[in-house]
Amino acid sequence: MRHVLILGAGFGGLELATLLSGSMSDEFHVTLIDQNDTFIFGFSKLEILIGRQTREAVSLPYRDITKPGVRFRQERVIAIDPPRRHVVTDGGTYDSDFLVVALGADYDPAVTPGFVADGHEYYSPAGAERLRDALAAFTGGTLIVAILGVPFKCPPAPYEGALLIHEYLMERGVRDVTDIQVVSPMGSPIPVSAEASAAIVLALAERGIGYTPGHRVTALDPSAHVARLATGDRPYDLFVGVPVHRVPAVVAESGLTKGGNDGWAAVNPRTLATPFPGVYALGDCADAPVPRAGVFAENAARVVADQIAAAIRGSGPTDPYNGQGSCYVEFGEGLVGKLDADFLSGPSPSAPFLGPSLELATEKARFAATRRQRWFGT
Repeated sequence: MRHVLILGAGFGGLELATLLSGSMSDEFHVTLIDQNDTFIFGFSKLEILIGRQTREAVSLPYRDITKPGVRFRQERVIAIDPPRRHVVTDGGTYDSDFLVVALGADYDPAVTPGFVADGHEYYSPAGAERLRDALAAFTGGTLIVAILGVPFKCPPAPYEGALLIHEYLMERGVRDVTDIQVVSPMGSPIPVSAEASAAIVLALAERGIGYTPGHRVTALDPSAHVARLATGDRPYDLFVGVPVHRVPAVVAESGLTKGGNDGWAAVNPRTLATPFPGVYALGDCADAPVPRAGVFAENAARVVADQIAAAIRGSGPTDPYNGQGSCYVEFGEGLVGKLDADFLSGPSPSAPFLGPSLELATEKARFAATRRQRWFGT
């Protein structure tokens, strides 16, 4: 019986394990490894941030995975040997016939001087909890939301955070004494979609949130509470940053990033195959030309599942990765927008935008519910 080893239980790893269990559980077994004991949707961190949900309430325990042919191991990956498809963890060693690396992207807050000492983030559950507490104690002043590096997970998330923080401070009665500013190194919020970018910029303006595109915060001065930009310093009372992202160190040390763009794992963008036979990389750690967002990893998992099935059964070519995914955007006040992005199947990337509307908020809730049921049976 063949062994498929999946490193990382995010959108991509969970979907791949589910697909393989459902289609070929009698032909191989799957080991799914993640260093965490629970899964949390990225958008649930926004709920933690503004106090609508607790971390415990939005956590889905991996122990609830009961799929035929799939075993979960909570272990930390220490070393990856792609030519041998061999992996070492803090709990043991694994050899595999097919190895899929879906370890996501790590955060590197220390690379921005002063950020660890005087900044907040909400991309991690713990960070969202700390910022929630800071916002609860905030009594007014200048609040900066800044993107500290590109690429980063979920392109709309910085703007969602700013809009929801605005709504939260309105509810607390301190918005009128707060100046919220968004600073981004990108020229627009969603470069692939002029419609979505225009809707986000309009929403920021309507709420009195300042927006500075094309500028990057390079450092913080914790003693003076000042953000450093090439164009000058900006004082702040509360600084919220999207930390610089990087490929996990264990992936970089494995040789998988050789030939990849900007240090990410090198893959064939149509198959997600790495240069090593039987080894694939998908999701945020891979250099496929798509945004780093869960829906694209989920779509990529379907391609990898087909590739593995074809290799075992000796069948013909499979459909290529199309780089498609639907992304929901929180606007506050219960309104949600939606991007239907397509990066690879046409002559150029496209991303039509719908909403924002209450109907799309209901659709987003259904999206989350179907994944909870599909992956965890809850």
